[in-house]
Amino acid sequence: MKRSKINDIMAQADDMIRSYGFTLPPFAYWTPDEFATNAKASQALIDARCGWDITDYGAGDFDAMGLFLFTLRNGRLADLQRGGGMCYAEKLLISRQDQLSPMHTHVIKAEDIINRGGATMVVEFYGSDEDGNFAEDRGGVVMCDGIARPYSAGEKIKFAPGESLTLMPGDWHAFWGEGGDVLIGEVSTVNDDETDNIFRELIGRFADIIEDVAPKHLLVSDYGTHL
Repeated sequence: MKRSKINDIMAQADDMIRSYGFTLPPFAYWTPDEFATNAKASQALIDARCGWDITDYGAGDFDAMGLFLFTLRNGRLADLQRGGGMCYAEKLLISRQDQLSPMHTHVIKAEDIINRGGATMVVEFYGSDEDGNFAEDRGGVVMCDGIARPYSAGEKIKFAPGESLTLMPGDWHAFWGEGGDVLIGEVSTVNDDETDNIFRELIGRFADIIEDVAPKHLLVSDYGTHL
């Protein structure tokens, strides 16, 4: 992805988020130089990979397959493993109209996905085999606003603003916006996007960046090189 496109997506996403009454935290608006100046004080943010995350999954066509994310907070795996402390994470996502977030599951993370506003969110579901692998002939059960909802293999369930689902490890899912863009909230257990996204297809989690202009704000995938 070109850095200029990423900068544009950030500005558009910020406008949409504000239009629904949410405001990103102050560190979201740091320039790269400001982030570097504050790097020591904000080491916990850097280690938790909080911040901007824009991906085309390495496919090179963000409008067709991609996702905007901002990680607001993220806990510690050590706390999750011992069963106490900061065991949670929170994100805001934007799924554009007909923009696919491809089929994947998680090994550790359980997550609530909430349609916070905009159009309809469509989620396609599959179950797992005994080893947790994608099973094209298996369904399962997903919790929709606390109510059990059985699904068949490949079933697509639609979620209007205010509706939500709870995904457990082994629930294979893909999603997109229908009829417009969707602002999505995600509340989950501790999140590790580097290791805990298992995709059905052989794709990448993060975008390859073409540096045609300077970054407006750093992506979480920039922290290792810029900070």
